[in-house]
Amino acid sequence: MSKKYDLICVGTALVDSIIKGYDPNPISASGYRAVYGSLNVGGEAVNESMAAAKLGVKTAILCALGEDAAGDMTVDAMKRCGVDTGLILRSKEHPTPVTTMFVNDDGSRKSITNEAHRYNFHPERHEALFTDARAVILGSLFRAPFDDPEIIHAVLKAAKDAGQIIFADTKLPNFRKLTLQDIKDALPLVDYITPNEDEARYYSGKDDPEAMADVFLSYGVKNVIVKLGGAGCLLKNANETIRIPVFRIRAADATGAGDNLVAGFASEILRGASHAEALRFANACGAICTTAVGAGTALKDRQQVLEFLKSEESR
Repeated sequence: MSKKYDLICVGTALVDSIIKGYDPNPISASGYRAVYGSLNVGGEAVNESMAAAKLGVKTAILCALGEDAAGDMTVDAMKRCGVDTGLILRSKEHPTPVTTMFVNDDGSRKSITNEAHRYNFHPERHEALFTDARAVILGSLFRAPFDDPEIIHAVLKAAKDAGQIIFADTKLPNFRKLTLQDIKDALPLVDYITPNEDEARYYSGKDDPEAMADVFLSYGVKNVIVKLGGAGCLLKNANETIRIPVFRIRAADATGAGDNLVAGFASEILRGASHAEALRFANACGAICTTAVGAGTALKDRQQVLEFLKSEESR
């Protein structure tokens, strides 16, 4: 039976208030300066769905938003990118989360969350909304709604029973802390898990990227991609280890780079690419993302990525 979508992203949706060039020295009793500030939609599921849709993948999102201005802004932004927003659950009771992000000149950042980020919607109660696709991305494990072992297992089992490829992005915990041991029954259902280096170190207790990957593999995950920032990325499974070096570009903002990488990888896997081909394409998506402020600003379409890769080959 054919599926309605290629990909459905499930998870966090929010608005990022991004402040760049913040000067901690006050100019008055309560006043501070920054180079500029901007509002951008965000959250792993949002970033990944927007990137995948731009890359030509038929994409939908299942997330929870408030019936408020921030929610309207998020829906409008995703629609403009071609994401199907018909699965979104909206509520008057819970506001759309807003994150304040301070971005440094080198593209690194720090974020401030609030109680709205704790709202734990229940995707496991809406199995029909996320299984009508070839693949699903959980954005992200260890953050609401995927900070509850029962919810994680229920969603992954439903996806696997529906024959979906499962991609699970990860985050460091904020309000509720889980370990790999806490979700050991769900991890063998994951086809691809995609922690960044800090997350992989936190959950594995290891410092070497290959050793980090080995810990996830020991829990039954089939493939591990460790996003290594300035060192590129690593994919490891039982049969192969692939390292892709970083592309040398001038970074403006690293927000969402990992999400764009995950979306790029998933989109190419769905097109039938090999792991090496998909990982190189994904790494380019992440690199392009960093060239502008905001997770969904720089990446335009698949042709842009292919041209970027061609230009890198000619160097």
